[in-house]
Amino acid sequence: MAYRVGMPSVILGLALLAFWLYCLFDVITTPEGAARNLPKLLWVLIVLFLAAVGGVFWLVLGRPRGGDAVLGGAAPPEGWDETRQRPPHAEAPRGPDDDPEFLRALERRLRNEE
Repeated sequence: MAYRVGMPSVILGLALLAFWLYCLFDVITTPEGAARNLPKLLWVLIVLFLAAVGGVFWLVLGRPRGGDAVLGGAAPPEGWDETRQRPPHAEAPRGPDDDPEFLRALERRLRNEE
């Protein structure tokens, strides 16, 4: 007797597997001191053995907030702009065609080659 599985069951199963793997990978790659409420090893075990429920617990109760994971749980440096996630006076990268000095030098080089 063949067991029939509908397409929605397969899709739901794959979605739960992907969610579980994402949460497990997220716990493993989180810095040691950045996990909230419990030690990292305990979070790994919870997510590993409780699957979807453990993943939800990790996202709600254990995952570091905002920039905490990047900073390893330390306080942000003085003057750090929390909303933009970069130092206060850092300029956005510019391409060479936005630099007037580069364009002038390029123009001079092109005129000398002709």
